Amino acid sequence: MDSSRISVRPFKLSDADDFFSWAKDDRVTHYLRWKAIASREEALEYLKNVAMPHPWRRSICLDDHSIGYISIRPESGDNKHRAHIGYAIGAEYWGQGIVTMALKMAISSVFKEFSYLVRIEALVEVENKGSQRVLEKVGFQKEGFLRKYGFNKGEIRDMLMYSFLVSDNII
Repeated sequence: MDSSRISVRPFKLSDADDFFSWAKDDRVTHYLRWKAIASREEALEYLKNVAMPHPWRRSICLDDHSIGYISIRPESGDNKHRAHIGYAIGAEYWGQGIVTMALKMAISSVFKEFSYLVRIEALVEVENKGSQRVLEKVGFQKEGFLRKYGFNKGEIRDMLMYSFLVSDNII
């Protein structure tokens, strides 16, 4: 994949159709805390009320069309040195290296934008091997296995903790 075709940018309302095309897919939202989007109207509301007001939620774009997202949420107070990351991409783009490139762009940007951040954490379900591979390619370190840690879609699930520190070399 030509990296010049990939960008990470804020969502726009005009992304509603592109967003809906991948956010309606249960395969894409399976490991996400939110359910698949059911209609274009729901996609528009999600962009307006969730994605756009978020402190750092960006669209992963291919030729400026939304094909996924990255969300980085800094903690506050005594924990403001760390942030949580989440991401997803349309199933037709899996295995092409797009998320790996987009995460590298995002992490570099976030550490500059939030200069107080030291650590970005990723929690990944044990079964989500694709996401584990992406994080490892980006340079995240696996820190541990968390038994019955994450609640998602009605179940308490085992999770893996990954981290990336500002001192880790992303390039």
